[in-house]
Amino acid sequence: MCRFPTPMVKAHTGGEGSPVPQLAAIVQNLGSTLLQVVVGTAERPVDNLHIHDPTATIDIPPAGIVLGIGIADAHAASAALAELGSAGATALLLKAPVATDPTVRSAAESADVTVVEVGRGVAWEQLLSLLQRLLDTADLRAGHDGAPGDLFQLANEIGALVNAPITIEDPASRVLAFSSGQEDTDEGRVRTVLGRQVPERYQGRLAEFGVFGQLAASSDPVFVPAVFPDHWPRAVIAVRAGTTTLGYVWAVVRESPPEEWLRAFRACADIVALRLLHERVATTTGSRLHAEQLTALLTRDGDVAETARQLGIAESPVCVIAIELSSTIGAADRMAELSRVSDALGLHLRLVHQATAVTLLDDVVYALLSVADERVALRAVDEFVQRSGSQTPLRAGVGRVVEDPAKIAVSRADADDVLRIIAGGNRATASFRSVRTDLMLLRLAESTGGPELPDDGVVALLLRHDAEHGSQLVSTLDAYLTCFGDIGKAAASLHVHSNTFRYRLARLSDIADTDLSDPDVRLAIMIDLRVYRLRLTMPAPIGPAQRPFNDS
Repeated sequence: MCRFPTPMVKAHTGGEGSPVPQLAAIVQNLGSTLLQVVVGTAERPVDNLHIHDPTATIDIPPAGIVLGIGIADAHAASAALAELGSAGATALLLKAPVATDPTVRSAAESADVTVVEVGRGVAWEQLLSLLQRLLDTADLRAGHDGAPGDLFQLANEIGALVNAPITIEDPASRVLAFSSGQEDTDEGRVRTVLGRQVPERYQGRLAEFGVFGQLAASSDPVFVPAVFPDHWPRAVIAVRAGTTTLGYVWAVVRESPPEEWLRAFRACADIVALRLLHERVATTTGSRLHAEQLTALLTRDGDVAETARQLGIAESPVCVIAIELSSTIGAADRMAELSRVSDALGLHLRLVHQATAVTLLDDVVYALLSVADERVALRAVDEFVQRSGSQTPLRAGVGRVVEDPAKIAVSRADADDVLRIIAGGNRATASFRSVRTDLMLLRLAESTGGPELPDDGVVALLLRHDAEHGSQLVSTLDAYLTCFGDIGKAAASLHVHSNTFRYRLARLSDIADTDLSDPDVRLAIMIDLRVYRLRLTMPAPIGPAQRPFNDS
């Protein structure tokens, strides 16, 4: 009997009386090069999308279309059609020669299921993405979010089957899931799992051994001898959907495995391919919906409480993370890189907590992470930025943790301001609490007319005098306040004699007509100096920078 997976997409009409998409419209949109009806009619509704899976069984709702990825002969296709007919499905997508087999035609006519032939050169993954996009534009909604935990469970199941620690990796050698038992392997595997990425040193050795070339040329497992002393050998197999490589399954082994082991490992790759396709569709659809919901929360658009409930964070403490590129690149490359960062960040944060969402707004990638402690979010962001730094330099800000969904926009404002503060410094990441003083001063300045210094203020007067006369009165004042009035320490910090420092101090007091013995005066000056420093390094909307302090 043919068996099918949980529905990947449940399509819903746009409202009562809204038209359901037709198979004919999908076929016409994609064109005869990709899809061609060979049995039955295309004038039929499409309400959900599925992938054929010989390892699972479930009822198919009516009006579904099924991608026959696992169907390789007429017998399997006929069995599938019989089940689809009983379920009231719309269509089964097959590749030649199965699609045009007379036995399949007869079975399709008996089951009243349309058979659509998929072009020979079309990768299943590509077709899946195109179909999903078409269904999304018809206002269809996701019915399954594809929990990453499923992939970890599969890694454990494969590890138990072949008795070896397993990692499932994407084509860029990033770890998607891993089984238990990794601590009993070698340093290379442990570093791979902890960093969620195969170390560059190990990747270089694999390239020297020609491993990826062998994988590209074969659908069989490849045995990889130990590439470093004290390391164990590996067995690896490429995971493919048609001609598209979705990733790799790696096993740590002690020696070259026997044929029986290799057969089991080869079969596992087919199951992983189906699961990766499932998760790709679910992640694409679910992430898009989550991104829309997060955007609404960040911008306070609509019913915030209801949106938070739909996103699953109505009663959870959360914080907003903001990430931007710290290098200047062309517009097209920038958008492509931001999209890559968005996808990678979503996967990274789901390893911290499943309740996460990512969206892209105004060249900034925003994420919502369910955590009770801001420091947890900062550690996760630190790991992500450090790992991504070799590809694209990033900087990231973490907003405060909030429990009220209405305050998520406040956490976003925090994260945005953190980015502005660290933009001109040496830090790549920071949190609301770690720069709280600068944030407070920044907002204080902006709430009182912006960060421009008052023209008649002490700091502004001394800045103008320094610019006109080449003096160092601002740096003198800054050193005096920083050293709490200790003339000796302040003079030493500027490498001048104490008497010279006293003269400058008296001079600036006369020019600015100020009394530094007044604590209120000192506080106001310290705030202006701190705001001035921020303005020197921060991008817009902070005002234009003036000449920095002369430290001589």
